Amino acid sequence: MKKLLLSGCVLLLLIVASVAIWMSLPVTSTTANLQVSQGSSLRSIVKRARADGLAVPELATLFVLRWKGANKVKAGVYEIKAGASAWEVIDTLLNGEPKLLAFRLAEGARFEDIVRDLNTSRSLKNDLGQLSPPELNKLLGLPEQVSLEGQFFPDTYLVSPGSSAIGLLRIASDSMRKKLALAWQVRSPNVQLKTPAEALILASIIEKETGRDADRPLISAVFHNRLRIGMRLQSDPTVIYGVGNSFDGDLRKVHLRTDTPYNTYTRAGLPPSPIALPSAASLMAAVQPADSKALYFVARGDGSSQFSESLAEHNRAVERFQLGKFK
Repeated sequence: MKKLLLSGCVLLLLIVASVAIWMSLPVTSTTANLQVSQGSSLRSIVKRARADGLAVPELATLFVLRWKGANKVKAGVYEIKAGASAWEVIDTLLNGEPKLLAFRLAEGARFEDIVRDLNTSRSLKNDLGQLSPPELNKLLGLPEQVSLEGQFFPDTYLVSPGSSAIGLLRIASDSMRKKLALAWQVRSPNVQLKTPAEALILASIIEKETGRDADRPLISAVFHNRLRIGMRLQSDPTVIYGVGNSFDGDLRKVHLRTDTPYNTYTRAGLPPSPIALPSAASLMAAVQPADSKALYFVARGDGSSQFSESLAEHNRAVERFQLGKFK
């Protein structure tokens, strides 16, 4: 037993030594940039490094990162010097400062969420101050009367440390204008939308109604079919947006019956502005609805939706998937 134990210890030491030597070998012969996106897991960081041509040992690098500091890697772009070893890559990720920082504008976020994140960011210059919406609109090149809601394309933006928060918003706003213009150019001939601004509003509703790409064109079809026949959209996310910060997460019948400019149960047509940042998929769905006669949909509870052409069919779906939703 002692000999077996000793042999096992020797084997383990040999493996550790081999891995240590492997980790000391150069992983790149040229200077490389390694991008770490906001919210990336350590495993995804290591996989991204290997995909970018850094020959780091996957399991060993992941183990050391977890051991030394799982929560210490900042989002951004790191410069990896030519001839760097896996040990040096790990040290750069844990102790280095990225030359560019990643700032994420999330799909479905509201403008107040964006402002809060910008104001609390330690990486960006907070130059929003007490600017009024019209003042900020002017700085961003937007018409004074346009709501800032939904005007920024959701993406991960790489910025230099200390960059202007207004500058980042300007880039995101320009990106949304371009994405919206491209989507509008390829709109289906039967869309019930008169302007790109209306497409942006509908896209924001689609974004909040589902996170499942396959359902977006079908949800768009439901809303287009309703707009075509003058039926109210009856979208819960618009109601919630109209309730505002007093909403406690529990949608009740009283909310559906209380009139606001965003209550699509009490008012016909689209709400007056977007309600969130729509993704590229939602923008495209808004202008290219599926070929469907559905007038109703209900969440199944697994991220997907059940679509129905008749009220009777829809009521059965509600009973099956949403019984007891409203109080």
